[in-house]
Amino acid sequence: MVRKTRINLLTVSVILISVGIVMIYSSSSIYAWERYRDSFYFLKRHLVFLAVGVLLAFLTMFFDYRLFRKHARFMLWIALVALVLVLIPGIGREVSGARRWFRFKFISFQPSEFANLALIIYMADFIARKGDKIKSLFKGFIPPICVLGATALLILIQPDLGTVVALGSVILIMLFVAGTRGSYILSLILCSLPAAYFLVFSVPYRRARIMAFLNPWLDPKGTGFQIIQSQIAIGSGGIFGRGLGHSQQKLFYLPAAHTDFIFSIIGEELGLIGTLGVIILFMIFIQQGLKIIKNAQDKFGYFLALGLVLMISLKAIINIGVSCGLFPTKGLPLPFISYGGSSLLFDMVSLGILINIARCGEYP
Repeated sequence: MVRKTRINLLTVSVILISVGIVMIYSSSSIYAWERYRDSFYFLKRHLVFLAVGVLLAFLTMFFDYRLFRKHARFMLWIALVALVLVLIPGIGREVSGARRWFRFKFISFQPSEFANLALIIYMADFIARKGDKIKSLFKGFIPPICVLGATALLILIQPDLGTVVALGSVILIMLFVAGTRGSYILSLILCSLPAAYFLVFSVPYRRARIMAFLNPWLDPKGTGFQIIQSQIAIGSGGIFGRGLGHSQQKLFYLPAAHTDFIFSIIGEELGLIGTLGVIILFMIFIQQGLKIIKNAQDKFGYFLALGLVLMISLKAIINIGVSCGLFPTKGLPLPFISYGGSSLLFDMVSLGILINIARCGEYP
């Protein structure tokens, strides 16, 4: 049964990756030709990252995932140092006012993606070590929240509120499942509301995103433009779509068509059938992930798998929700499908770890 789960998870992931390869070329070829005179520009870069990701996935598949426990704190410190370094001018790369990337020649690396993985590993180890003490306010709740707060603060400075929301949700769910009192988590959320309000409405572009989300037609050529074009893309696809490669919105109407809004292009070219297919694939991924969580042979593996499945699931839900206009615009890619080097690499690493946990689960 566990072997079948591994095969199913790997199969679904390969299908999602294949969809991504096709749709990245379809959605980016004209833009790539216009900007770089190479219609394969983004596809070639994506395939390079995919090749590295496959290698990393295989490496993480075939060693004991429990080794991560020994290096959990070290990985977290590396992640925190990287988040500090990326903020330093001359080291971190600034794009559109955000300083989130390291640039190495033609390769960009986003340390917040590594921080997501490192913090999930650390929290899984923390929960496994604390046992029943996780129910204690001072020994089981405040320490991990302080670590989460430090990580979130560094990511917010970049700024990247979307990643903080996703990561914070994952960690709080992990703590709740571990036995942390709901009253502690609820109190934290209530205390965080004024800060969240300030973070959103004190920053002009975030406030504009919220206003555009509530009514994009108030500014159809400005802040509401991207949401409107995304909805036009999905709506114009109908049931069966315009046909692969026949999107109109990718012709410089929909920004980030091959990254954050690739789901909209899927809807336009492949229609309702295509979008439902992608959603069903993610549902199967989550279902198989839950089976791996259930069959994990130790507490660390259980919570590590839980955190990874939650992170991939939330990123998919938020991305699809943003494309459909259900959530305000966030810069989160669609796992396994969107163009994006760092995101794809750590999606592949997460996949490798999940298969590793499932493989170890075959032997009680």
